[in-house]
Amino acid sequence: MVSRFVVTAATAALTAATTVLAGPSYQAHPDRADAVKATFQRSWDGYYEFAFPHDTLKPISKTFEDDRNGWGASAVDALSTALVMGKAEVVQQVLEHIANIDWHKTAAGREGVSVFETTIRYLGGLLSGYDFLKGPLADLAGDFNVDLVLDSAKRLADILSDAFDTNSGVPHNTLYIYPNRTQLSDETTNGIATIGTLIIEWTRLSDLTGDPKYHELVQKAEDYLLNPLNPEVGEPWPGLIGTNVFISNGTFADSAGGWNGGTDSFYEYLVKMYLYDSDKYAFYMDRWIAAADSSIQYLASHPTSRTNLTFLAAYNGRDDLNLVSSHLACFDGGNFILGGLTLKSQKYIDFGLSLAAACHETYTATLTQIGPESFRWKDSSLPADAPNNPDPPADQADFYDRAGFWIQSSDYVLRPEVIESFYYAYRATGDVKYQDWAWEAFLAINKTTAAGVGYSSIQDVNAEGGGGFTDFQESFWFAEVLKYSYLIQADPEQPWQISADGANEWVWNTEAHPVRVAGPPS
Repeated sequence: MVSRFVVTAATAALTAATTVLAGPSYQAHPDRADAVKATFQRSWDGYYEFAFPHDTLKPISKTFEDDRNGWGASAVDALSTALVMGKAEVVQQVLEHIANIDWHKTAAGREGVSVFETTIRYLGGLLSGYDFLKGPLADLAGDFNVDLVLDSAKRLADILSDAFDTNSGVPHNTLYIYPNRTQLSDETTNGIATIGTLIIEWTRLSDLTGDPKYHELVQKAEDYLLNPLNPEVGEPWPGLIGTNVFISNGTFADSAGGWNGGTDSFYEYLVKMYLYDSDKYAFYMDRWIAAADSSIQYLASHPTSRTNLTFLAAYNGRDDLNLVSSHLACFDGGNFILGGLTLKSQKYIDFGLSLAAACHETYTATLTQIGPESFRWKDSSLPADAPNNPDPPADQADFYDRAGFWIQSSDYVLRPEVIESFYYAYRATGDVKYQDWAWEAFLAINKTTAAGVGYSSIQDVNAEGGGGFTDFQESFWFAEVLKYSYLIQADPEQPWQISADGANEWVWNTEAHPVRVAGPPS
């Protein structure tokens, strides 16, 4: 199967795009940045004392859980954030751990390893650390041999490569790792996020090692998403595709999708691969443009009680919009903004800003000032009695009238996506309100989730005190929430900061691990 990396009419739009006003000015807030660093240190200290080198801290019971195969997910996820914060002691502790990881052993002996989660957290964290330590932050390596980090990444990918041993080249997402062998799961389908969110990390590994096999494996799988074999099923609108493909032959199994979990980061990586190397991956940007335009035309939705808000609906084919979104989906504002900056198109930036503003409202409307895991609304353009356009539950009617959404799942699991979109909005505009929004969100999260020796997910964002703790400090708390919260307030001239002129030296994976770009964007 051959990728169509060609310049199409969509790519030609780059030269005709509306020019973005250049050169927003930024300001640093050292006091805020220091407060985020202090939260990082408290989180790390609790983890290091009571959970290291296991995956996840349980801050209230002061113990741990090996939910990511026991390879020290929180440590590896924390590395790139510790680096940009200049936390040398933490960096050294993580590097010593990386040198001792045995990827052939999992904590439970026989448990499923997610190729997706392992790629974005472990492989992405290792590659980001390597690029930083071989580049602008080399002084934080001390006497450590940084080449060991890349060696570890290569060993991990060599094991995960077995997941691609299928007739089509579409990988299994679940792999069982034994000391001397691996075993595929019995999955018959894989999802577009779990297939399409490998391309940055595995391509970067090929570029760093000079071995093309890593890129070739993920590119073959990605091609089924870029060029659907059965578009009548898999591509209900141009660029917007279904969720699952059959591992046996790469055809789409459904027509459902959107920007929520399970599909989200496939779209995210389209623009980011173009940023990584605009010469090689122009077709990725074509596909992003198609998806973005279709989303604006078909998925943009305005609640009846707050028609000024814009959310993106999900879909099950062309004829069935699902008026649901999530905290996960709130990365979409940042992705549209990044696409607009890359294309120098104000249309996409403005749409992204509107999505970010709506997600801000999901925070300000709740008792804790933190947004819920998922939420729904009633669409103002659909018939009021349409089957897919129900009224809010009676006990949330007043809340819906005020907020423009009602809560479907009330928990908050230390997710970063709303602050992520604020970060991109700030880098695009220089408007300090986005710094303030991020700071207010950080204060609310810091206050409500602080528990025991760290921070914990909570059960109800619209209840006093968050409705109770789950006793779980996610590894992406280190990688994402604290990194975005820090960088939006920190020195704006650091080279890994997102650039408004599109000339980025780094591209960030979905876990917020930055890696060096291979070539400058056009």
